[in-house]
Amino acid sequence: MMIQGDGMGDFLEKRSPGPTPLEAARTPNFDRVAGAGRFGLIHTIPDGLPPGSDVGNLSLFGYDPHRYYTGRSPLEAAAMGVALGPEDVAFRMNMISVRDAEGGQEMADFAGGHIGSEHAAQLVAVLNAQLGDETFQFYPGVSYRHLL
Repeated sequence: MMIQGDGMGDFLEKRSPGPTPLEAARTPNFDRVAGAGRFGLIHTIPDGLPPGSDVGNLSLFGYDPHRYYTGRSPLEAAAMGVALGPEDVAFRMNMISVRDAEGGQEMADFAGGHIGSEHAAQLVAVLNAQLGDETFQFYPGVSYRHLL
């Protein structure tokens, strides 16, 4: 078994003194697993590629990200059960929220205000009904993360 603590180290916010969430957490099960196994560090993000779980997971499973990484979207499609053919292109589609700002609008939150999956699926269905066709299909995902 391999456990990847992707992002669980977290960061302290400048305004929040004290331990990180992981430092403060009670972790008896992690402690037991670590004590009975081997652990270490591995560099999973090759130079020149964006740091993220998509690139890191390819490395962990033995795929050379320089050869196989084409972006997050094909991995999202596979996770959602959306089959892609050799000529297909997938785009990650995030729902965002905007707010009024001087001179127009600006993005308020890249996570769509932490929209629920059920509500987001309704919005994606409207997008698909209004804009979807043989070339473009919209697929609902989880929370703010979707697929075009």
